[in-house]
Amino acid sequence: MKKLRWAMDSGGFWELDLSTPITLNGQARPVPGDPLPLGLSRGSRLSRFQQIDFFQRFMAMPFVPSFAANRGLLLQRVLSLPIAENWSAMLLGQLNVQRFVSSLRKNKTKHLPDSSWLQSIRRNFIQKSFYALGFCSELFLTPDNTLIISLDAYGDKKVPQKRAVLHHKFPHHNLTMEAAWPGLFVDGNGSYWDVPFSLALDLASTTLDSGASYHLFFNNCAGSPKQYEGQHSDELPPPAALLPGFTAKGVVSLKKNIDLWRSEASMLKMVQPYDIFLSDPHISASWILGSVFSAYHGENSMKRQQSCSLRGLKDFDLRAQVANSAVSVDSFASASLTAQHGNFQRLFLDLTRVHTSFDFASGSKLLSGITSVACSLYNSQVPNVAALQAICPRASLSFQQQIIGPFSFRVDSEIAIDLKKDWYLSVKNPVFAIEHALQVLWSAKAVAWYSPMQREFMVELRFFET
Repeated sequence: MKKLRWAMDSGGFWELDLSTPITLNGQARPVPGDPLPLGLSRGSRLSRFQQIDFFQRFMAMPFVPSFAANRGLLLQRVLSLPIAENWSAMLLGQLNVQRFVSSLRKNKTKHLPDSSWLQSIRRNFIQKSFYALGFCSELFLTPDNTLIISLDAYGDKKVPQKRAVLHHKFPHHNLTMEAAWPGLFVDGNGSYWDVPFSLALDLASTTLDSGASYHLFFNNCAGSPKQYEGQHSDELPPPAALLPGFTAKGVVSLKKNIDLWRSEASMLKMVQPYDIFLSDPHISASWILGSVFSAYHGENSMKRQQSCSLRGLKDFDLRAQVANSAVSVDSFASASLTAQHGNFQRLFLDLTRVHTSFDFASGSKLLSGITSVACSLYNSQVPNVAALQAICPRASLSFQQQIIGPFSFRVDSEIAIDLKKDWYLSVKNPVFAIEHALQVLWSAKAVAWYSPMQREFMVELRFFET
């Protein structure tokens, strides 16, 4: 995984980043057009450098721990370098504890004299393969423009990771331009991919919870993608969208929130909730309808064409292809239900929250499945399993329960529907987390999450998320 989807950003169909401990900057981008494994996506937040700096300054954490299956236990610390009022820089140092301890154990088994063993410890401390160093510079060009430049270097890796990001705020719009070399991506199966160079532009409207919105996304990849270090598998071909070429997507959606019930009971007087956004008991529902226009140019268009159709089913999607270019139009829909009990004010069991959602990522595949099933039933035939599978939504379930005071437990999981197995329903990609609400900041939380599937652990800081 990587982390819980604390906020349902437009039904999870936008191109949202993923939190991950395998890189110093703590994030990876999704493969364009490839839905993330549940729990991976997130909205905007503080950078990894800023999060660690906050933990050091205000939560007395000398080191911030994380764990990645291909790297082991990691400890991170940040050094702030204020340059000017509108310009700051940070250095992030990382120690690979697991590799460091393993090296010490190997030397200890050689039965070296005490003096030689101490020298071995000193040599291990200065061995660069156990360390990683990151640099991040943030410059506020204007009140609406922010430029971020970062460089991550790893002692055990020859190629450093470089990124440049420009954020601009338009009236009711956010614009992000990002260049990365190499760029780190994650596909729908949770596998990481390195792309030698990627350039992206993202423009999104900022609207209220209900109403119309749109999102424009452009991405250009150069070079042959390969699996990220530590994830070697010759059987996995690279995602089509990461092959050299240009991708453009335009999405328009309409969202509606409906309050089914909202508590009118008064809250405790003179008691501040642990999280102001979780202080209102209610039952609410929401739905999203939208359409997406996609265009591809380059090698990515050919492979994309081959992976879009359902075998044995009539195609209803609007798609055209000429030479090494392709365009397509599709629709999507999502429905969700949220129920909360408690005001998150009392010391025990004053918050129980359940959120479930059903996503239909492709309207054309849904229509193909419905048509095939209807024809089979009309002809007194057994419906095709692939058609029934196409009708099934992508379901998710999230449960949060207060333990004591500001601490709560949360689990987020996809409910996989596979009609080819004996048990049609199964829990897929669960993510477990302990959340500490920072009451003094009204709506902020320190989150420690663990993903059994990816074998990753991370401590993060988040603001204004539900």
